[in-house]
Amino acid sequence: MRMLMRVTCAIDKGNEAIKNGTMGKILENAAKEMKPEATYFLADAGSRTAYFFFDMKDSSQMPVFAEPFFAQLNAKVEFQPAMSADDLKAGLSKLSPR
Repeated sequence: MRMLMRVTCAIDKGNEAIKNGTMGKILENAAKEMKPEATYFLADAGSRTAYFFFDMKDSSQMPVFAEPFFAQLNAKVEFQPAMSADDLKAGLSKLSPR
């Protein structure tokens, strides 16, 4: 299932990771593990935030993807099912007309 994983870094841990040079490696390792189809980085409500769109094969992958961000960046991590335009079209085609 296509998922959106939103990662919001704690400011102090993000600053530390930038200063000590580990931020790039943390993000690179995450990308290697989840193989996202798209990744976006932005400041959301004043915090460093990353959006990863990827295919989750099984819910047991959630700790594998989230724990490095919890442990290394004291991050808030959220998972949300997501659809592409094709997914939405397929879903809408299954609705019964009323």
